[in-house]
Amino acid sequence: MTPEPDYTHRSRTAVFALIAALILLSFVPPQTVGGIRLKRANILSEFLRFEEEEETRSEEAILTALDEEEFRIDLQQVARLIADSAPREVPATYEWSLVEREPAPAAHRALPGDTARRLPELIPIEDFDTTGHSRLAALCRKLQRGDSLVRIAVMGDSFIEGDILTSDLREQLQLRYGGAGAGFAPAASPLTDFRRTIRTRSKGWNSYNVMQRRTTPEALADSYCVSGWVCQPADGASTRWEGTSERACLDSCNTARILFLSRSDSRVEVTVNDAQSRIFEIEASPLMRQIVVRGTIRSLEFSVLSGAAGVVGYGALFESSPGVAVDNYSIRSNNGQAMFRTSPALNAQADRMLGYDLVILQYGLNILQPDVRNYTRYGEQIEKMIAYVRHCFPRAAVLVMSVSDRSIKEEDRFVPMASAPFMVEAQRAAAEASGAAFWNTYRAMQSLGGMERFVAEGWAGKDYTHINFAGGRRIAWGLCDAIDDAVRRHPLSVRVAHANIADSARITPLEEALIRSARPVGRNLRNHPER
Repeated sequence: MTPEPDYTHRSRTAVFALIAALILLSFVPPQTVGGIRLKRANILSEFLRFEEEEETRSEEAILTALDEEEFRIDLQQVARLIADSAPREVPATYEWSLVEREPAPAAHRALPGDTARRLPELIPIEDFDTTGHSRLAALCRKLQRGDSLVRIAVMGDSFIEGDILTSDLREQLQLRYGGAGAGFAPAASPLTDFRRTIRTRSKGWNSYNVMQRRTTPEALADSYCVSGWVCQPADGASTRWEGTSERACLDSCNTARILFLSRSDSRVEVTVNDAQSRIFEIEASPLMRQIVVRGTIRSLEFSVLSGAAGVVGYGALFESSPGVAVDNYSIRSNNGQAMFRTSPALNAQADRMLGYDLVILQYGLNILQPDVRNYTRYGEQIEKMIAYVRHCFPRAAVLVMSVSDRSIKEEDRFVPMASAPFMVEAQRAAAEASGAAFWNTYRAMQSLGGMERFVAEGWAGKDYTHINFAGGRRIAWGLCDAIDDAVRRHPLSVRVAHANIADSARITPLEEALIRSARPVGRNLRNHPER
């Protein structure tokens, strides 16, 4: 009987041939057929990855974390709204000067040399303004003159919540350039107990932030401004703010501003130092209003006596002029998109009252993803943020702070998040494309040992993501060093008095005198050249 043929070797050959074909197919780049994009067929994806696969993974991950619809904004409409928000006949500012007033703080402090740096390594600010009229340079010269108030807004997320980082930036700048006061404090907020730099006690208010706009009452939805908070009072609602000794220069100041809307007639009362009180009759208007109190201010109370239905409270700003004021505008979970939900008209009105010189953008921590290497899409949103800020605060320099260092857990230990430098580069590229300024927070933390050391020293939380007040102090010191360095690199121009300019009748005698003074006495230049 003839044995049956053995075809198993053919099956093995076919299998090997199929595997070889699929392996070769893995190296065929993506193709477009009939307008349809075909991905690479990579059966070795567990062992071999290609560049476009990494880009696809990055793009999918960033789109998951970044809702681009949240960043949609029509900048032309923003410009129109700002143009239509010009002041009207109704008074926007109510002034109250106290009878007694402390002397203003020193107008200017001499800048020490590099030896006074707070951190061993200087991480300089990069200014990408090529217009020849850098707003950052104007800020530096204003700090040097020391004859007026320099106002800084820091817009960010939970990284600076509760005045983390900004409290120490404010303290160091005020110690160096003058000023006092805790800057902006909301009329009411669930975070008031967390903030140490000012004591806030409020009653009768409902507060909302712009990230909660879907649950914000319809009457308040269009009332958000740069602070990102709105507060709705009942008749009799009040807020009391009091300075603290948590940092230097916070126990008192010489100016306080209360910002609010009064869309119907209202009566409000302001009390200073629990002693002097004054009632203000506020005429109805859609414009932002401010009550400015000047004097020695240690505590301030604001009460809504009547007309509360038409009142929207923002908060108070505490400052001393001349000097520096730093306002913390932090909103948890904000990637920067929240600013597009604020009213550009109200922002412009606030800027006319306050006059910002610098707006710092601190965002990106919530966008950072472990597997993402390409943050170009987020960089495009940062460029829109910069443009929006410039529309609302046209005199201010814009400084982009990069994302901070961050670590993630792998197996039984924490390691630096490898994607952080890619985010830093996207933020830097956005600042450069927009002609803004840039400061590398990531590099500043790395110079101190990175997030691993921050956690070990108790400067950051065990989540290896968020710094605390001690960590914020170190980063603030680095940023303050960078500002000092920028000031030194932008000295005030020296003007020559007209009387000291030599006219044509004096030029010839002056030249002869210079020649005589330069001629050596009792010395032959040919035999004795100068050394």
